[in-house]
Amino acid sequence: MAAGTLLDVRNLRVTFDTRKGPVEAVRGISFALGREKLGIVGESGSGKSQTGRSILGLTPPPGRVEADVIDFAGVDLVRASGAEMRAIRGKRISMVMQDPKFSLNPVMQVGDQIVEAFQAHGGISLPSAREKALEMLNAVRIRNPERVMRAYPHEVSGGMGQRIMIAMMLAPDPDILIADEPTSALDVTVQLQVLAILDDLVTQRGMGLIFISHDLPLVATFCDRVLVMYAGRIVEEVAAKDLAAAKHPYTRGLMNCLPRLDDQHGMLPVLDRDPAWLDT
Repeated sequence: MAAGTLLDVRNLRVTFDTRKGPVEAVRGISFALGREKLGIVGESGSGKSQTGRSILGLTPPPGRVEADVIDFAGVDLVRASGAEMRAIRGKRISMVMQDPKFSLNPVMQVGDQIVEAFQAHGGISLPSAREKALEMLNAVRIRNPERVMRAYPHEVSGGMGQRIMIAMMLAPDPDILIADEPTSALDVTVQLQVLAILDDLVTQRGMGLIFISHDLPLVATFCDRVLVMYAGRIVEEVAAKDLAAAKHPYTRGLMNCLPRLDDQHGMLPVLDRDPAWLDT
């Protein structure tokens, strides 16, 4: 693994067995992650989320994950034991799911859930865990964290729920954060706030961030590098600042389908797909 590389993924495949035969959700992709913001974009069903979940061993049955290697700190995550994965999952690699409503426990106060994360991965006392939980809520820019600690998930907004999830996932100070559509359910103002938090934390902590999204303009302005996925494959890799000038016809098609205020046409263009893209 090259110097500065946190994660090295080679020939990753995720397959689901169905009544009609095996379906490949991820089809032999390879990439490396350093201390950077790596975006993964594509349509729904392109394999973005399954890529993130497979890294942490969260692919649900009947899914199967295969790879030549998923190397993290000298550990092959595909062949790691349950004990090895428990030591890594959450503590060294964390994942923020798309919707906090389904990730937070509805019958536990927010503070108790963050404290639990600290105690599970840090082995610290309850008073120390509560103090650190308050510090983490401050870090993600939540006002009046003492009040939020006592709140239940249904009592907070979507934006605040997403910040709470980020606080929980960052509690163990991980090396890598996987964020799956972390801003898709948020309004523009809150979205920018959450992105600023992620950007600050990645810069200050020196983490690697995998940012999964379908929002190409957002990824172009936020990330350092972008992987474009189509039908389970990576069809293009490009510097985020150059995404608007991407060369692959699929990426160009996605960019052309974006609505523009200065476009006088009544209908958005339809993406023309080429079967040859599956062979690239």
